[in-house]
Amino acid sequence: MKIMDTIRSNFAFILGLGALALIRPIMKITGVMDLIGQQFGSILMTLLISLAWLMIVLVRRVPNPIAILVCAGLSYALFAIVLSGILSPILNGELQGPLTNPLALVSVFVTNAIWAFITGSIAQLLRRKR
Repeated sequence: MKIMDTIRSNFAFILGLGALALIRPIMKITGVMDLIGQQFGSILMTLLISLAWLMIVLVRRVPNPIAILVCAGLSYALFAIVLSGILSPILNGELQGPLTNPLALVSVFVTNAIWAFITGSIAQLLRRKR
């Protein structure tokens, strides 16, 4: 199966994985992250989301975990940017976040694509060992 066919046939799944990662910014917005500690909480949530993604793609036995998770990372980036664009004016009175800086916008997509690529590569390696 070609990569684009895999992505098309798993589009809703990809969006679901991206939405799952929104737990991290939601925890930050609600103040839960402050209770844990910003740095520790951010790293912990990234690890937990990565583990969840790994388990989900391994259990579901997706045909190309790297492509699926890179797309999930990109969808998460888009969701987070949109969420920031909607909520920052409401919560802070002005637009803040990646939408105010083109370099930050690109950085969000690149960072999440790299994170998802690494997670997808781990899934691919674990799948081969089975």
